[in-house]
Amino acid sequence: MAVHVIDEAKRCLNCKKPMCRQGCPINTPIPDMIHTFLEGDINGAGKMLFENNPMSIICSLICNHENQCEGNCVLNHKGAPVHISSIENYVSENYFAKLNFPEIKKNGMRAGIIGSGPAGITIAVLLAQRGYDITIFEAKEKIGGVLRYGIPEFRLPKSLLDRYKEKLLALGIKIRPNTAIGTSISVDDMFRDGYSALFIGTGVWKPNTLHIPGETLGNVHYAINYLTNPDVYSLGKTVNIIGAGNSAMDVARTALRKGAEKVTVFSRSDHIAASKHEEDYARIEGAQFVVHVEPVKIVDEGVVFVELECDGQGNLFPIKDTEQLYPADSTIIAISQGPRDRIISTTSGLDVNEHGLLVTNTYGETTREGIFAAGDVVLGAKTVVEAVAYSKKVADAMDEYMQSLKKKQKSDKEK
Repeated sequence: MAVHVIDEAKRCLNCKKPMCRQGCPINTPIPDMIHTFLEGDINGAGKMLFENNPMSIICSLICNHENQCEGNCVLNHKGAPVHISSIENYVSENYFAKLNFPEIKKNGMRAGIIGSGPAGITIAVLLAQRGYDITIFEAKEKIGGVLRYGIPEFRLPKSLLDRYKEKLLALGIKIRPNTAIGTSISVDDMFRDGYSALFIGTGVWKPNTLHIPGETLGNVHYAINYLTNPDVYSLGKTVNIIGAGNSAMDVARTALRKGAEKVTVFSRSDHIAASKHEEDYARIEGAQFVVHVEPVKIVDEGVVFVELECDGQGNLFPIKDTEQLYPADSTIIAISQGPRDRIISTTSGLDVNEHGLLVTNTYGETTREGIFAAGDVVLGAKTVVEAVAYSKKVADAMDEYMQSLKKKQKSDKEK
C-alpha cells in the first residue's frame, strides 16, 4: 500500500489554485499535506490533517470523495484524479497511531458534551486541548454515535472508534456511557453542577415513516434500527428496501452479507440518491434496483408499489392501474431520520423548527444561553465532514462564550 500511496502522491500537480481543497467541505490543505509527506515529513503531514480535522482518519474512509476532493481534482479532465482518500488514510493512520497529547493546563471551567458522534467528539477534542474539563454523556454503551451504530463494519471498522476513546481518555476527557440526558439527568441539573456551557450533538435517531398501511407489521423495519445491530434481525431470503440513499446502500450490502439472497432497492425518482460509488458497490454485491415507483401499502407477502410518471416539471404522479406486488420476506424503510425530543421536552428555552431540529445561529448558539448544538440534530442527516466543519466553528464560539462568562464572573466578584 505504501508504494501505491507514494505513487499517487507524486501524481499531485501541487496546483496554485487547488480545486481539491475548494471541493472539501472542511478545506483540508491537500497539496500542502501531500508536499510535506513527499518531503519525508509524514508526522508534519499528519499533524496538518489532524489539526484541521480531528476526524480525518474517519473521513478518509467514509467521505463522498468522488463529489468532493477527488471529484474536483484537475486531473479528472484528462483521466483519473489523485486518490486523495488513500493518501489521507495512510498519513492519518500513521499519525493517529503515534499521537500523544502534551500535558494541558486546566482553565478551571467545565463543559458538557451530550452525544459522542462526530460533532461531539470534535467539540470534545478541541475544547479539551484548550484546557476545559470535558465530560461526554453518551446514551448508548459505546461512543461513536452514527459512526458506530449507523455505518457498517465493512465501511468503518469499529476498532477505530475504540482507539478514539483511548485518545479522548488520554486528553483527560471523562465519558459517561448509558447516560441519556433528559431522563434521570436534565440540562438544568448540569448547569447546577457547574457546567459553564453545554453542547448538544445527539444526532437523528428517530426514523421517518411512510404513513402507509402495513407499516406496523412484524416483518417491517427501519434502516437506522437495523444498522444499529443487524445480527438481531431475521430478514429471510428476500428483502425490499424503500429508499435509495447511502443508508439504503448500507442496508442492502449488510443484508446480503447476512444471508439474504435477493435484495431490491426501490426509488421514487429515476436516479439513485446514494453516491455513485456506494451504488456501484451495492450493485456489484448483488442488489437489484427498481426506479420510478412509490409504495402504496405493505402486506405480509411484500410491498405493493405503483409506477410514477413525470409531468415534465419534476413532479411525479402515480400511473393508474399500475399497482404491483413485489414479494419479500422483510421490508426495510430507509427514508432518513429526524431527532428525538427527549432533551427538548425536558428543557425550557430550546426552540426547534418544523422538522424538530434545534434552531441555532451561524455559530451553533441555541435559543437558550449557554447551550450550543451542531451536527445532524441541527443540520438534519448530513455527511460526517460537514458536521465536523460546522463543529469547529461551534467550538470557537463555546470557547469565546465561556471566556466571556469567566470575565463577567470575575468582575462580579470584584464589585
